[in-house]
Amino acid sequence: MTLRYTYDLNYLIFKHMGMRVLRSLEVLKLGVVNYLDALKLQEKLVLDRKSHRICDTLLSLQHPPTYTVGKRQTVHNLLIPQSELEQIGAELHYTQRGGDITFHGPHQAILYPIISLRDMGIGARSYVEKMELTMIEMAAQYGVKACPGLAGETGVWVGERKIGAIGVRISNGITSHGLAFNIDPDLSYFRHIVPCGIADKEVTSLRRETDSVLPPEEIMQEQLVSCFARIFGYDNLIWKEDASVVTDGTE
Repeated sequence: MTLRYTYDLNYLIFKHMGMRVLRSLEVLKLGVVNYLDALKLQEKLVLDRKSHRICDTLLSLQHPPTYTVGKRQTVHNLLIPQSELEQIGAELHYTQRGGDITFHGPHQAILYPIISLRDMGIGARSYVEKMELTMIEMAAQYGVKACPGLAGETGVWVGERKIGAIGVRISNGITSHGLAFNIDPDLSYFRHIVPCGIADKEVTSLRRETDSVLPPEEIMQEQLVSCFARIFGYDNLIWKEDASVVTDGTE
């Protein structure tokens, strides 16, 4: 903990002197993780970040088929009875993030940043815009022109088709939840919801929108992390692949 406070003190000194601080981001590569396990881990990491026990941290993962509802609890946008979710192999969870109902599943790259917006000197709107730019830059690497949605249309779009969703929570300047970028998920799951509460719009994927040959998904998730780091100005990425952090200390 002493080292952590030393880092924060040095950060404040350099910032006060107008000198650029080299910024580090710890990246946890977790593979496929049950949604509730990932939620518990985020809650623990948010507390650790608030108390300066860890530096900015990014979770890179995928989920089994899962529908999540934001804090507005717009479960009416689930178009099938909850009793039928088991038949299609999906779960439903309620969260405290912003945004409407969405789907998470295999072949979808998910990033959950646990970062301090105060240290970065940006607000919520700028944070969301940078999240959008992260996915726009990722799509551009494969020749796909994506852009932010119109007013009231959250996420990132390719024409009238949504390729990436954003739903965040900010508590005392510390972020959680994040973004989901569709690499090649089973898009049929989106037919059972009104995605993000926006009717009459399609959901798409990178696989559907590009003629490029896609590399293995692990590489693509690393590319998405690299886009995030560039957009948010991190100089040093510390990669970790210890999946035990998903359950250690999260009870």
